Amino acid sequence: MIIRIAVTILLTAVLGNGNASSAAANESRPPNFILIFVDDQGYQDLGCYGAEKIKTPRVDRMAAEGIRFTDFYVAAPLCSPSRAALLTGCYPTRIGMGNWVLRPDSNKGIHPHEITLAELLKTRGYTCGCIGKWHVGFREPFRPLNQGFDYYYGLLHNLDLEVEYLADEGGVPLLRGNEVVQRPAKPEELTERYTTEALQFITKNQNRPFFLYLPHTMAHHPMAVSERFAGKSDAGLYGDVIQCLDWSTGQILDRLDELDLVDNTYVVYTSDNGPTSHYVKSPLLRGRKLQTFEGGMRVPCVVWAPGRIPPGQVCSELVTAMDFYPTFAELAGAQVPCDRVIDGHDISPLLFGQENAKSPYDAFFYHGNFGELAAVRSGKWKLHLNPALELYDLETDPGEQKLANRGNYEIISDLRTKVIAFQENMRRHSRPAGEHGTVQTPEGVKP
Repeated sequence: MIIRIAVTILLTAVLGNGNASSAAANESRPPNFILIFVDDQGYQDLGCYGAEKIKTPRVDRMAAEGIRFTDFYVAAPLCSPSRAALLTGCYPTRIGMGNWVLRPDSNKGIHPHEITLAELLKTRGYTCGCIGKWHVGFREPFRPLNQGFDYYYGLLHNLDLEVEYLADEGGVPLLRGNEVVQRPAKPEELTERYTTEALQFITKNQNRPFFLYLPHTMAHHPMAVSERFAGKSDAGLYGDVIQCLDWSTGQILDRLDELDLVDNTYVVYTSDNGPTSHYVKSPLLRGRKLQTFEGGMRVPCVVWAPGRIPPGQVCSELVTAMDFYPTFAELAGAQVPCDRVIDGHDISPLLFGQENAKSPYDAFFYHGNFGELAAVRSGKWKLHLNPALELYDLETDPGEQKLANRGNYEIISDLRTKVIAFQENMRRHSRPAGEHGTVQTPEGVKP
């Protein structure tokens, strides 16, 4: 209770009554947001990104009617840090969440003084639901209902942790709120269970602005689908799982149409990181999950909002998952916190196809599995930092196969300068993760 009061006071103090777009937002109901965050889906595992053995007609139609990003990045190549970045608009290292994935015995989580995307939207009257895999804190006060969400249904962590951590307790629990509804959770049921809950959430909240965060458990190992999806793709079980996720997305789009919500809803489909090595390897990108090559952190992203986003756009500007935080805030008429560093940027000019709109990033910084700074990209140039300096031209060589060091020493020097400045900024403006049993105010954040 004390923490909730503190967060309420903090929100009031730092968010105020909205920014310049608030007046326009007040004239009509703010838009709804649905953010579908698939687990471990690779860059080219959708039809609209070149998949041939996996059929994804519903997401492909989203791309045809909206915008598809070719250079979209998550902030980390693995689950927990990537999700923390999405929900806070910050590099995971910025908020102390960059070090590996959280296990069921972890005492860490997103700090209660961080303002999550759900908490930000609640200042504009949104009802917020999280349905799916949380994985950014398992104890109080780090669970979804403590982080701005009004409704939660799903798993707090990965299914593959069951043997090591939870076998003696009956396996991984499926929760509604904080109550166990099934134990152990059945992998083959999860996508369809999440879909049913998502449809109910949309229907229940159709007459008010809502934010639905749908972080799917699939296609993380152990993968599974129900019998009606098994064997339907030409890419084995992984392909079956992706086609089931496409079906789920279609169910949501159909419900929006049935409820006449299409014209006032933004739907995002993206992934938390690249695929694991033993499923599908991108023919275009080098690397996979757990790596800072492009295949580990460049993922598919489609945004759909008929009547708002012009159809058929393909955008090659660099954008990231951290950008949804300030972008949704702008679209909803909320104000991004001004007492702390937020790394994401408003990309609404790109969404709306504004003439000459460019990436808001002078540089994007790749972090590895333990929060280490591993690479930097500026424009078309990417410089790997360890174990040696390796420069690649991603415009002509997205597969990072041809070293471009020779003759580009000034470019390398400039990128190293950006790295040094970023490291100093991170040193001065980073904040700790939350620790169960303690309530601390991050340095640089008002209590």
